[in-house]
Amino acid sequence: MNGLLIIDKPVGLTSHDVVNRVRRILKEPSVGHLGTLDPLATGVLPLVIGNFTRLAQFYTASEKSYEGVIRFGFATDTYDAEGEPAQPAQAVNLPLDAARELASHFRGKFEQIPPPFSAKKIQGVPAYKLARKHKDVSLAPVQVEVKEFEILSIHGDFASFRARVASGTYMRSVAHDMGQRLGCGAHLHSLRRTAVAEFVAADAHTLEELNTHVQNPSEEDLFVHPRKILPQFPSVTATDEMAARIRSGRTVICRNFPKQN
Repeated sequence: MNGLLIIDKPVGLTSHDVVNRVRRILKEPSVGHLGTLDPLATGVLPLVIGNFTRLAQFYTASEKSYEGVIRFGFATDTYDAEGEPAQPAQAVNLPLDAARELASHFRGKFEQIPPPFSAKKIQGVPAYKLARKHKDVSLAPVQVEVKEFEILSIHGDFASFRARVASGTYMRSVAHDMGQRLGCGAHLHSLRRTAVAEFVAADAHTLEELNTHVQNPSEEDLFVHPRKILPQFPSVTATDEMAARIRSGRTVICRNFPKQN
């Protein structure tokens, strides 16, 4: 089985958990994902299956889009709602205009320190493994880029936002650093990924939908159509005869055409 499938990752599962479930549902051992989501996060998780796993190399620097909620008033050791509070909670009354002004300092390119509970490696060991053992985690700052970051609303201590970021950017660190700048602490309360590269939430299916489809096949094709993959690449249209020659390793002459949806 070969293809690209977009799963709407539920809260509480790691990306690897989702990969394992899809392997069992499809009875296909070769499954990989295009960009890790934390267990707390939900949303777009593209999976490459079979020979399509070779496409993963083209998505290592993919742009991502998110919607989420930041809670002000205290930080946590994981920088999100799953962690232990790093300080006593305090009441915060942050006006919407002030929150938007604060967010403006976290747009563009800047240096960011990844969360201690992350997959970043220290001498070959993932930082989260060291953090879980309460060992010192010192991660070097890396340059990240936040292309869009908008505070949509404020309700008490909670600020809803929308963001579009370059690969390698941690929204958990953005939330934590906003709290540090404000002086009251903050953490990422919830996060939903709405897009990875060309793949959006409208393309996504739940694990339950996938399982139902496998048990009772319908005319709906859950896999992403190949013409929608890597739209920035030129496409080559081949006749059946040309395709047969390509499969056998023989030379053919094809014309390049723009991709069509």
